[in-house]
Amino acid sequence: MGTGLRICSLLPSATEIVFALGLGDRLVAVTHECDYPLEATRLPVITRSTLDHGMRHSREIHHHIASALHAGSSIYALDHALLERLDPTLVLTQELCDVCAVSYDIVQQAVHSLRGTRTILSLEPTSLGEILRTIQQVGDAADVAETARTLVSTLQQQVDRIAAEAKSANVQPRVFAMEWLDPPFTAGHWVPEMIRLAGGRDALAQAGAPSSQVAWSGIADYDPEIIVLMPCGFTLERTVEEFTQMKFPAEWRRLNAVHEGRVYAVNGSAYFNRPGPRIGEGLKILAEVIHPEIFPRTTPPQAWRRLG
Repeated sequence: MGTGLRICSLLPSATEIVFALGLGDRLVAVTHECDYPLEATRLPVITRSTLDHGMRHSREIHHHIASALHAGSSIYALDHALLERLDPTLVLTQELCDVCAVSYDIVQQAVHSLRGTRTILSLEPTSLGEILRTIQQVGDAADVAETARTLVSTLQQQVDRIAAEAKSANVQPRVFAMEWLDPPFTAGHWVPEMIRLAGGRDALAQAGAPSSQVAWSGIADYDPEIIVLMPCGFTLERTVEEFTQMKFPAEWRRLNAVHEGRVYAVNGSAYFNRPGPRIGEGLKILAEVIHPEIFPRTTPPQAWRRLG
């Protein structure tokens, strides 16, 4: 590992990967959303959100983001002066989603204005296998390839073990994972695959594709047996708060999952929205929710809860 390695992470998932690879001491900057592990919160913050922090409701946040992106403005700002002062040699970012991080173009321009050669590594996973590959990519770029291989292998074993146990289930219930509550969005990218591996099926979502808005009539036709609320970037507490304030349409009360009391809130921010090392825990949460008869609960209380 080069002694001059200085990493700037522009993604919470990348920050988690860096720490999981034992490179926390090489991180010189993180984003305002990097809250895990705890050590990450003590590092210089190089981004800020342009969202109005007074906005509490899903619909307000959705409108603001949609109009900002439509107008071509980023919802994140990068501290160029701090970037220059910290002078990172490796910058971890992404091009996948302008709602999740500073726009790739802004990052490129900022890094190119620094003197000398820098590496920008763009992490673009859309499936579980690709999440594991990005961990390896970071390890390779930071000269800890062997450590990355060990971590990837451990995570793969965790996934395989859960998937093998879930196969013994007699049924594959209809699951609807909600990545936003108002308006309702399906979950995207790796989440439909996780649901399948955990012994369920989510026919409203498309594996590997971005999350998409869905009509309540479509949800009613599908009539899910299990609903998992995982709004992007929300903790368990914030999701529960959002749920209690929601004015659901008439279709909601008629859904099988609502009748049977199988509506669950999870910590989406920690276990589902971030393509990092905790994704294996996310799979375990889904397995516990979908097939409690096979998977007795071992995940912590703040990971998920069943709603009344």
